[in-house]
Amino acid sequence: MSRNDYRTISRRGLLKAMSAGAGMAALAACAPAPTTTSGNESVAGPASEPVTLLLWSSYTGRNGEAEQALVDKFNEEMGDRDLQVDYQVQGNYEETAQKVTAALQAQDAPDVALLSDVWWFKFYLNQTLAPLNDLLESQNVDVTDYHDPLIEEGLRQGVYWWIPFARSTPLFYYNKELFDAAGLPDRGPETWDEFNQWAPDLVSADGDEPEVAAFVHPDSASYIAWLFQGVAWQFGGAYSNPDFTMRMTEDNTVDAGRFYHDTVHAYGWARPSKSIGEDFLNGFSASMMASTGSMGGLRQNAEFEFGTAFLPEQDYFGCCTGGAGLSILNTTDAEKLPLAMDYIAYVSNPENTVFWSKSTGYMPVRKSAATSAEMTSYYEEFPQFKTAVDQLELTRPQDSARVWVPNGDQIIGKGLERVTVLGEDAATVFADVNDTLIAEAAPVLETLAIVEG
Repeated sequence: MSRNDYRTISRRGLLKAMSAGAGMAALAACAPAPTTTSGNESVAGPASEPVTLLLWSSYTGRNGEAEQALVDKFNEEMGDRDLQVDYQVQGNYEETAQKVTAALQAQDAPDVALLSDVWWFKFYLNQTLAPLNDLLESQNVDVTDYHDPLIEEGLRQGVYWWIPFARSTPLFYYNKELFDAAGLPDRGPETWDEFNQWAPDLVSADGDEPEVAAFVHPDSASYIAWLFQGVAWQFGGAYSNPDFTMRMTEDNTVDAGRFYHDTVHAYGWARPSKSIGEDFLNGFSASMMASTGSMGGLRQNAEFEFGTAFLPEQDYFGCCTGGAGLSILNTTDAEKLPLAMDYIAYVSNPENTVFWSKSTGYMPVRKSAATSAEMTSYYEEFPQFKTAVDQLELTRPQDSARVWVPNGDQIIGKGLERVTVLGEDAATVFADVNDTLIAEAAPVLETLAIVEG
């Protein structure tokens, strides 16, 4: 699909309704009726003066190079309209969100921001995001073409606030050479019980310390709470319900925590790591759970063949989505709003979704991209990538305790560090975590009652 399939909305109806700083309720209630376009020519036409959109993002390395390529391509195609994107990397997801927060307070915010799965909702609660429904419709963006689990996560009360871009799921990665040397099959384990049988054959000890571990756990800074979420589901537990009822103290959730404890402190085949990706790449770990977004870097840098598999099951299958999407800040000048959506529609259209996914390993967020001839050919060339696409249909949205409670990811992650690193009892730790989550969720519930009624 070409860029011309996304046509620019008329600005006239947006001038009043989407003024800078407007609250969510006003924005949703006063959103203008969509306008129509004809042919392939933008209704807005060339801007009378050069327009610059400020984009803040988070990617470095291979992923940053791919995003820069998308920006460059957009700017080249927009040259005749005097529209350019000023692309600025602000740091990791947390640093980007914190800088956006500070910029909003200073009334100097970007127009478009990449926001992670645990951050976009906080900006929604603070009513600093622009509603996107009318912009999407006027751009002729087919929201049904986005994978349902991904587009629906940015939907609140029928309004879209966050569009999928760099979306991911956890995968089970394994070193094929180490698996072969241990006499194991060339596949991931179907269950954790099966892996518990395999794992001792993957451990290579050097004195009292394992030289090669069968598996590595990340720390809280590397999102152990994101990865463990699926494990909790696999054991029949959860962090919470959608209504913020906390479930960290339930037996099944605690059992999952005790399993993580035992992999390090009883079975001895796993170890905590500050960088699971480096350990895996350097052959210090035979396997790991990590984001699909790690795949591009692994393919580029691994000196061994690696495989990918669905996450292991226990009593159930469990896997969550993750990653980041794009939002427009409601401090953006009204005349820039359709142009900001122009950029979001462009980088997430099927053609550019294919480019982004092949370059990085992130999920193809569009259904038509996932089934395109180019992606089908890529699956044959690199079947490891197709695992993520196949697993996507089995994923489910994340628990509110992690993504909607302020610092919920770190609260849970620090608790899991106490279990995996310090060897504390999961029941005791999770009781502490549960109490903290309840306390931190209280203001969120109060704000939701005001924002959503």
